[in-house]
Amino acid sequence: MKPLTHHDVHHDADHAADSAAEAYASEAQRWAAVQARDARADGQFVYGVRTTGVYCRPSSSARLPKRENVEFFDTAQAAEAAGYRASQRASGDRTAMARQHAAAIAKVCRMIERAETPPSLDELAGEAGMSPFHFHRIFKAETGLTPKGYASAFRANKLRQELGQKGATVTEAIYDAGFNSNSRFYAAADNMLGMQAREYRAGAPNMQIRFAVAQCSLGALLVAQSQVGLCAILLADDPEQLVQDLQDQFPKADLIGGDADFELLVAQVVGFIEAPSLGLNLPLDVQGTAFQERVWQALREIPPGATVSYAQVAARIGQPKAVRAVAQACGANHLAVAIPCHRVVRNNGELSGYRWGVDRKRELLLREAGQASHAGQPGEQR
Repeated sequence: MKPLTHHDVHHDADHAADSAAEAYASEAQRWAAVQARDARADGQFVYGVRTTGVYCRPSSSARLPKRENVEFFDTAQAAEAAGYRASQRASGDRTAMARQHAAAIAKVCRMIERAETPPSLDELAGEAGMSPFHFHRIFKAETGLTPKGYASAFRANKLRQELGQKGATVTEAIYDAGFNSNSRFYAAADNMLGMQAREYRAGAPNMQIRFAVAQCSLGALLVAQSQVGLCAILLADDPEQLVQDLQDQFPKADLIGGDADFELLVAQVVGFIEAPSLGLNLPLDVQGTAFQERVWQALREIPPGATVSYAQVAARIGQPKAVRAVAQACGANHLAVAIPCHRVVRNNGELSGYRWGVDRKRELLLREAGQASHAGQPGEQR
């Protein structure tokens, strides 16, 4: 019998996930699973009960509600964003098992970080004591990233740190960051850094970034794009300050004013800011630490019109005590609205600090909720 390869395990896991999702794709299938209290549907969706304001997993032993009072959500986060809270039974379920999962995933994360080369999915799942498919699903639920994505983000951040060390050669940085050959490194370097390693180490002197400044209803807007994707969406009152911020972010890059084609991209961004619910179907050049990228990914999963607290974001990425670090990651975001840190508020619902001004944050939230007038400038009294 032909042995399973790492690719085969990923393929089987993906196939199993697709099959499970298809089994509970329609509302009729989901309602049947709720009626049967089907434990196999747990993790595929949750259901909210309008009359009680709580949500439950499909296998919950809670009293069966009337069908007309039920609505379905793909994730618990989506249910919470719609205003539902976890039922007492759901909260009770996330006790011993949840702690075991969190401990196992934390152990695996440390394994990834210590490894000279990224461990295989089989090795990681074995360390966690789970099947590859189950481990893959639990890891993503706990961290917001796939195991491969976590390993890539960690190595990318380590590589940036090594390249930033004085006196370190590129070759030394390659091996210290966990690459066991130059060829493997150079195959991944551009995606990790958005440029060649020598350019990054020298402060990106040959990196070309196209940019343009425009006006939108929130004030001055700067849009910048690297070879990888959008690397900055900045807002301010003063256009000159925006250009200075971009120069500070990429001190040695070659900044080039956008041409006519680039103006079309800027128009897309302006349209997205005016109507965030439309989405922005453009590639992003997201560069941050592994932790920051987990936070930013969690932010991108918050639907327009919804808000969450910093504590909720910390819980979603599996680090409930990292509330302050979550706030710092929000402040480090260079992609306004595309990474929607404006949807994060204090526990009591009050607006907190925002890199581009609390008035803009308030306006964006009102706009997403369908209550903005679109006519005023940030801070204008209505």
